[in-house]
Amino acid sequence: AMMEESKLTGFQRRHLMDCVKRGDTLPLGCSPTSSRAPQPAEPACSPPRLCLPGRLPAKPHLRPAKVCQAGDAYARERFKPQARRDLEREKQRLQSILATGKDVVEHKAKQTLAQTKEEEAPEVDRFEELVNEVQERKEFLAEMEALGQGKRYRAIVLTEISQKLREMEIIDKERSKEMREITTKDFPIGNKSDSGD
Repeated sequence: AMMEESKLTGFQRRHLMDCVKRGDTLPLGCSPTSSRAPQPAEPACSPPRLCLPGRLPAKPHLRPAKVCQAGDAYARERFKPQARRDLEREKQRLQSILATGKDVVEHKAKQTLAQTKEEEAPEVDRFEELVNEVQERKEFLAEMEALGQGKRYRAIVLTEISQKLREMEIIDKERSKEMREITTKDFPIGNKSDSGD
């Protein structure tokens, strides 16, 4: 019924029936006008052929379990324990708890951490940061132009540089204003004493 529905020619039907009678796999393609004899089937114990990409073999080629286990597929990675905390510090802490009943070492450690954080974070001058950022962007643009990519990045980098320069101008105006206020407090300018006379 399937052969009738698929509208196979008489030759194609005979060829398919011959394959079924012999127990061979059905061919993937059967030319309608070919009358040459089919190629003899390969013996069952022949080595498996390599399949071409996009074409699956007719019969699945299963590997024996011993071959699979001989490879690295079943090898497990060994667990390597690593210390997640400082064991010496834990020992010292336990000793202090047992000796004094208080957790003294932990308190000292927190104090030293707080002190080191304060020491490590000196006051950073924003103006100097901006100068460094502008210099970095100029170097980046020079590198990109050397690589032939300058056209791609030039507009972006120049925009960023102009923003940094604008921020530097604002900081400079604020500083000069503060300096003027300080100097006018220390050294009054003008004839204030003359206006009182």
